[in-house]
Formats: sequence, structure tokens, C-alpha cells
Amino acid sequence: MTSRRAFLKLAGATGAATFSPLASAQSKPRVVIVGGGVGGATTAKYLKLYAPQVEVTIVEPKREYQRPYGSSEVITGQATMEDITISYAALANRHGVRFVHDRVTAIDYDAKHVRTSDGTTLDYDRLVVSPGVSFDFDAVDGLTPELAEQRLPHGWDAGDQLLALKKQLEAVPENGTVVIGPPPNPYRCPPGPYERAGLIAQWLLDRGDTSPRVIILDPKNGFTTDVTMLQAWNRLYRFNIPAPARGKYSAEELAEMPDHENPGPIEWVMGDLGGRILGVNAETMTVEAEAGTFQADMINIVPPLKAGQVAIDQDLADESGWCPVDQRTFESTRHADVHVIGDSCIAGAMPKSGYAASSQAKVLAIQLKALLAGNGPVEPVFQNTCYALAGNTEYGMFVADVFRLQEGRITRVDEQRFLPFDATPMQYRLAALYQHAWMQSFSDDCFG
Repeated sequence: MTSRRAFLKLAGATGAATFSPLASAQSKPRVVIVGGGVGGATTAKYLKLYAPQVEVTIVEPKREYQRPYGSSEVITGQATMEDITISYAALANRHGVRFVHDRVTAIDYDAKHVRTSDGTTLDYDRLVVSPGVSFDFDAVDGLTPELAEQRLPHGWDAGDQLLALKKQLEAVPENGTVVIGPPPNPYRCPPGPYERAGLIAQWLLDRGDTSPRVIILDPKNGFTTDVTMLQAWNRLYRFNIPAPARGKYSAEELAEMPDHENPGPIEWVMGDLGGRILGVNAETMTVEAEAGTFQADMINIVPPLKAGQVAIDQDLADESGWCPVDQRTFESTRHADVHVIGDSCIAGAMPKSGYAASSQAKVLAIQLKALLAGNGPVEPVFQNTCYALAGNTEYGMFVADVFRLQEGRITRVDEQRFLPFDATPMQYRLAALYQHAWMQSFSDDCFG
């Protein structure tokens, strides 16, 4: 997250901005935000901090937020649903954000108003859309939304699917097999499919299983924390680095990661090794991949992701399934005075993560203050940090990035991103501690 000092400096750059361009038409500028997740909540809070005179309304069907970050720990019992549930009370009572708990059914871009399912109409001067993600079930033969709710839950949007996965994990027989299917890029993380695989493997071992299997069938050949995650699995779970992934390490580093004659529970079938899933059969509990057919006791497939459904339905997404925006202000390139942030937008090199959504939201709050006052946008700086556990809850890791705008595109600054290969056990324990401390402080920052 960009420091408070840096953001206050940016906020000051919009300065003593007044709201005279709108004063003759109405008493307060109006911003409507569709979506009460990290992106929407953070935009609302910081816009009220930077420009208290703006009337801010969040349209969100749910009355509480369940955070995806840290949600895989519900499956393995380190967290409860109560732990990941966050109230909107502080946003409403402390910051004066208005809530409409309903679904958006239409947006009139010419008249500049939003309509909800109960017929409520909300007028706006600027609209922010931050609806998270939706799922492309058609991309996996045999997988349907109904199966995802009942027998093959993905658990990617928190909710009761996490509890269903928890029950399924507890029902896996001794030394059983769990198949996990991560989505292709781009996808929202956290939760992370690789962290989830490690947590499940550790849970099975802690239960007393001597030879469980956690098979990751992956269409990709890499992931954000792969260099440190694979190293951790090699140390903790007798994981052998796949041949196509060995190029991620130097010869000296590979010499410190031996091949194990008796590999442990985690197997990563990369895209180059046939990891792309072709179909699933819930009746036979089999997964068909390019590498062959895999029999499982528990199946956790995350379908390909796309922009939140409301963004697709309201003509904010292009043929890619995501929403193109001006990456300086996040204004939609399809409709004026509408900004799309978070998982749904195309944000250059920025990943789809809660941290990224929060960083975008804070910048957007500053840009909205300027734009509503009739001023030009400021030069943005963004940050992202992703934390993950290797499986062992005392073995943590992270990736930290800074992003700047270059030729209109958000670009990552080339700096050290990960813990070094020779990080000490204490550093990994601290990273795990930081992860849980961050989840609390981050939630407080976005919703408190």
C-alpha cells in the first residue's frame, strides 16, 4: 500500500480544489460505487476522507463482506467464517458512506443513473464499478454453476463453498487424492491455488496420512510466487522441481534442491507437461487433462475468470472478458464518467489482487477529487504485495512490486520482488507472521 504520507501529498496536489463546476447544479457531487469489495470500499472511504463534501453511495447486495484473502484457511481449519467476515458499519457510521443493498440491473450512461432490482434510481456525476470476478464454466467440459454449488465447489468467492470444501477435505480417505485445477491467466489471487494446495497437503500430513497426493493440474508454466514456493515445497514436502521449471534457478540454487527418490504429496503438472484440464466427471470423480485421466477423492477446479457479471452485462467489458480503461484514471474507454477498478479492469502489469485493488482505489479517490473539481488528473504510483503460505503455516513468502505509468500503461518497476534464495528460517517465519498481521491491518484500512 502506498504510504499515508505519499497519498496525502497526492491528495494535496488536487489541492485546495473546490467543487464550483458542480455547485450551481447541485449541493453535492455524487459518486455511485457498484460493488462493496476491497476496491469499492476503499474508494468510498478515501474519497470521503479526501473530499467529505462528495455524496458517496455503494450498491452492494450483501450486507457483510467475506474476504477472499486468507479464505483457504477456512478449508483447513485455521480460520472460521466469522474470521473472514467484515462489517460495513464503520464505512456507514464513521465515514458517512450510504449503502443500497441491492443488485444493479441497468445503467443509463446518457442520463447518468443506475437502476437496481427494486426500481431504485441513483443519479451520479461519476460512477465507479468494482464488481470482482465471474466464472466461465463453459470452458471446462462437465463443469456447471450448479455443480460448483453442490459437488465441485471452487471456493473462490468465499461463502458457503468454503464450508463445502472443508467437509469434502475431511471426508477424503486416508492417503487419498486431491486434484486442484488453477485457472489460466489472468486470474484473481488471493486466494491462491498453490497456497491452497500446500495447506491441504499439510492438513493431510498432520492428520497422519503417510502417502497422500495433492495433484495440481495447471494450464500455466509459472505463477507469481513460483520461485520461492517450489523451493519451499522441495524443503518441506520432498517436492521435485519439474524439468521445465528448472530454468527458474541458477545451477548453484538447483544444487541445493535435491531430487527425492520418494517424492512427497505435492505434484505440479505444468502446462508443458499436460496440465491443462479438458473436462471433469462428477459421477466418476475423474479429471481429464492433456496428460491423461486422474482419479480423485476431492476435486477443486477453479474455472477461467472474467470480469464481474454486472460489468459484462452493462457493456463495460470487451471481447477479452475484461474492462479496458484509461490506466491513469481508470475511466472506461467504452463509457464516459465511469471508472472500473480492481479485478475486472485491464490494468497493465498489475495483478488481480486485493492489494492491487486497494492501491488503485486510493489513486482513484484522488483522481475523482480532481476531476469532480474540474482539474486534471495527477500522476499515479501503485503498489502490490501478495503474501502466501507454503502449506506449513510458519513458512511464509511474499512478492512486492511498485508500478508507474509509462506511455499510458501501468508498468512494474524492476526491483527485488521476493525473499532471497538463501533466506533464513526466521525470515520465512516472519513472512508468515506478517501475512496474518497484514490481513487484519489491510481489512481495517479498507473497511474500518
